[in-house]
Amino acid sequence: MSAELEIDWTRCQGRGLCIELLAADLTSDPWGYPSARRADGHQSGTVILAEDQREAANEAVKMCPLSALKLRTSAHQ
Repeated sequence: MSAELEIDWTRCQGRGLCIELLAADLTSDPWGYPSARRADGHQSGTVILAEDQREAANEAVKMCPLSALKLRTSAHQ
């Protein structure tokens, strides 16, 4: 089962809780907003999660005070 974490930048205020929990997958821009770590340097609001990152991602979704994160899972890989 695959999982993705989606960031809703219209809700986010850049508080950084998700970045602390998912430091391997998220980085912050100069204003503190999260984005997916990508090798090409482009920002992305969708993070493809490794199996071992799902628990931390679920915790980040629960802790986000503005509900700016959504965890999506799919049976297809």
